[in-house]
Amino acid sequence: MASTPTSNRATQLAIWGAALIVILAAVYAIRSLTRERVSVRAAQAVYQDLIKTSRTTGKVEPLDDFQAHAQVAGQVQEIYVDVGDKVHAGQLLLKMDDADALARLASANSTLRAAELATSDIEHGGSQDERNTYANDLSRAQLQRHEDATSLTALEALQQKGAASPAEVAAARARIQVDDGTLHSIQQHSTQRYGEADRARAQAQLADARAAVAAAERAYAGADIRTPIAGTVYNLPVSQYDYVSLDNNDLVYVADLKRLRITAYFDEPEIGDLAVGQPVTITWEAKPGMTWHGHITQAPTSIITYGTRNVGECFIDIDDADGVLQPNANVIVKVTTAQRLHVLSVPHEAVRDLNGPQPYVFRILHKKLVRTNVHTGVINLTQVEITSGLAEGDSVALNATTNRDLSNGLEVTPVY
Repeated sequence: MASTPTSNRATQLAIWGAALIVILAAVYAIRSLTRERVSVRAAQAVYQDLIKTSRTTGKVEPLDDFQAHAQVAGQVQEIYVDVGDKVHAGQLLLKMDDADALARLASANSTLRAAELATSDIEHGGSQDERNTYANDLSRAQLQRHEDATSLTALEALQQKGAASPAEVAAARARIQVDDGTLHSIQQHSTQRYGEADRARAQAQLADARAAVAAAERAYAGADIRTPIAGTVYNLPVSQYDYVSLDNNDLVYVADLKRLRITAYFDEPEIGDLAVGQPVTITWEAKPGMTWHGHITQAPTSIITYGTRNVGECFIDIDDADGVLQPNANVIVKVTTAQRLHVLSVPHEAVRDLNGPQPYVFRILHKKLVRTNVHTGVINLTQVEITSGLAEGDSVALNATTNRDLSNGLEVTPVY
């Protein structure tokens, strides 16, 4: 059967259509094979232990400390110890020249005796000489009145016999009144010479004098410096024959170097994680390679300004002080504020919008990024705990190896 023009045209169209389909399929296949994928650093969600820490600096302070200071200015006469020496309670450490202290004590005692004497005089109405004078004056006045009274009695008897005039009797009575006035004046002067203000002033002067003697006695006793505690001499800023003034009177410091604590200042955002009992590791640049351990005994209770920082003051007891760590040393402390064992976690940089309302990650599924919401737990500087949203072994994107931004659906080539 011969072909018609219509059938030939249909056959040609079918051939061209099939060829076009083949070409489009080839183009798609080639494009799919040659399409550029974004290279991304990737990691897997794994179970591990997470530890969260806070780090700052602190200053070492002794719990048992004795700091000897000169009570009076003077010369250091003898020194019996060196820095690093271990001493027992009551041990003599050094001696100051006590000549000045002795002179001050003598002067204070002299002032006290004068104040005691003045108080006694006021309480008794005067000094002993004054009281003797009053007694003699009173005795003479009493004798004079007795004589005048006897004379009055005799004149009154003579007047009854007509042998004495009324004027003589009146004169005798006037002398009695004068005698009584004299006696009253002497008695009042001897008992009421001093008022309440005089007594109060004398008592105040006496109290001041006693306090001055007590201070002078302490200063004199302090000329021999003895330690009240057992420990180690850790600071000896003077040498024999040095002159020590009251403005610069540090002599010797002793402390129990096995009972130390640290005062540390944590920045305000970190203090909410601190609590009593949390473990602490301590390092000191002066002793590289050595580490000490402690625990928080007082967490910050308020915010204070420390230089240019807003901080909370924290006290840390050192559990294994061994005599190497020194008072006043500046150390680095690291507090373990949280510890979770065997929890699912991913690297910190894998989590986006970590402090926002809904953190998320880019999970890698079939070489494409899938935005996946997650819930987080403990967060430290390198890892984030994932409490939901991922499973163990899930791959997540960290960042692109180029400057390309990551987005949902982006085709990627993971690099682990």
